[in-house]
Amino acid sequence: MADIRVQAGPFDLGREMDRFEAAVSGAGAVVSFTGLVRDEGGRLEAMEIEHYPGMTERAVAAIAAEAERRWRLAGCLVVHRHGRLGPGERIMMVATAAPHRADAFAAAEFLMDYLKSRAPFWKKEHGASGKAWVAARDADEDALRRW
Repeated sequence: MADIRVQAGPFDLGREMDRFEAAVSGAGAVVSFTGLVRDEGGRLEAMEIEHYPGMTERAVAAIAAEAERRWRLAGCLVVHRHGRLGPGERIMMVATAAPHRADAFAAAEFLMDYLKSRAPFWKKEHGASGKAWVAARDADEDALRRW
């Protein structure tokens, strides 16, 4: 069963990983990914992430359930923040545990690709030149085709 959390506040990566690893049994591999607010060229003041409570958690849980169906996992964790975040802050993390590393890596990549393109989060960049919604990128859609 996946542990899914959508929250405004920051998370402690080390604490999350310790808790996740302690909760899984039968794992021989744990893979994690942490997404950060990227400031390309020093123009970003903040990233604002919006979502609809309830709907977002259900959508993320469905993505995680699909990963659990496709790969042999001992556990799955997704933590995603919302609200106003500054450059360098953690936006999200994914962790997967499996008996063997191939399943853990594949499931983590699947989760990252689908969370980026299919999870109902809306991002607005705040910078010196104003505010702008972040549009979907072709590269993100292309990444889904391999699954």
